[in-house]
Amino acid sequence: MGMETMRDMPVIDRDKCQGCGLCVSVCACGALVLVEGIVTAVAVDECRWCTLCELVCPNNAITCPFEIVFESGQDTA
Repeated sequence: MGMETMRDMPVIDRDKCQGCGLCVSVCACGALVLVEGIVTAVAVDECRWCTLCELVCPNNAITCPFEIVFESGQDTA
C-alpha cells in the first residue's frame, strides 16, 4: 500500500478530534480506527467514500476531499 492509497482516505485533523469514536462506529469498511484516543485512517481498498464519517463528526475533524465534475450538457439542479 503506497502513498497513493493514503491520499485517497478521509483526512483527520488531529487537533480537532476528541476521540468520541462516532466515525469509527459508522464506518462499514473499517477504514477508521481509534489509536491512543485519536481517529486514524488506515488504507482500506474497500472504502466506498460514503462520507458518513465526515457527516457524524461533531467537531468537523474529518474531511473527505474529492472533486465533483459536471460534464457539459448535464442538468446541475
